Amino acid sequence: MVRRATITAVAHYVPEKILSNADLEKMVDTTDEWIRSRTGISERRIMEQGATSDMAARAIEQLLAQRKIEATDIDLIIVATVTPDMFFPATACVIQDKIGAAKAWGFDLSGACSGFLFALVTGAQFVENGQYSKVLVVGADKMSSILDYTDRNTCILFGDAAGVVLLEPSEDPNYGILDHRLYVDGSGGPFLHMKGGGSLHPPTHDTVDKRMHYLYQDGKAVFKLAVIGMADVAAEIMQRNKLTSDDVDWLVPHQANLRIVDATASRMGISREKVMINIDKYGNTTAATIPLCLSEWWQCGKLKRGQNIVLAAFGAGYTWGATLVKWSLVNPAKP
Repeated sequence: MVRRATITAVAHYVPEKILSNADLEKMVDTTDEWIRSRTGISERRIMEQGATSDMAARAIEQLLAQRKIEATDIDLIIVATVTPDMFFPATACVIQDKIGAAKAWGFDLSGACSGFLFALVTGAQFVENGQYSKVLVVGADKMSSILDYTDRNTCILFGDAAGVVLLEPSEDPNYGILDHRLYVDGSGGPFLHMKGGGSLHPPTHDTVDKRMHYLYQDGKAVFKLAVIGMADVAAEIMQRNKLTSDDVDWLVPHQANLRIVDATASRMGISREKVMINIDKYGNTTAATIPLCLSEWWQCGKLKRGQNIVLAAFGAGYTWGATLVKWSLVNPAKP
């Protein structure tokens, strides 16, 4: 019998502080209309105090309460992030301590905006091979910690958030993570990266002065390939599983740019009504975008048991991929 990994709980956390386009107008040479027309973003959340692990821990605490389990029931914690609390120990270790998951081991995974998908597929392997029964997959990034708020091309795009899912063995092999396609192309590294801080360019006065510890993006180059990459892999996952646009209930795209999202939906032949979009409220939260969408749509009752959903992402590396999931969670009880 096939042992599938399925999502049995989902939760998210976003900081309280809102940074609006109007706020950014006072900081850099930009306008609300310019940002919205090119990205679809109206505001984003900023974590003023604390680290990536704090956001993740808040999301996990909600998930544990929702699933009615203890932190000590968790076997493994996988954290997708490009903004770890520190280079080491892994943020997964920090989170394990903060939530009291004494029996869990864990590690971080760096896949940038595709990180959650990479972590989800990785976590699924541990469930499907019978090794573990409760795996937390976290997507969390405090992007404000690596943004240059004098660079209008990047600081308008990103926000802070955390999302988490719990993977457990499915009681029905027709539910859960059914298929995936993941890709990397390392030649894309120069177009989206943070140059300073690692072993290539260790921190010095010079690297700080040259602003090498902030995110750098060649927007046009990334946009061009993201449109193709995300759309192609989403279409591929449909073709591999003989799905038509009518068979797909939701596209859950990485929230990078509304135009990229629209291009992906168009390639799949699905209407905007079947696309999860919250970039207007949160911006690009990197590894958190997809679980943040899943959590919001499930909490409001739109994401229902038995629906086919396609998760798709594109990020630094370049990295990109898509995952097909048959949703198994019943809707939350109305208070």
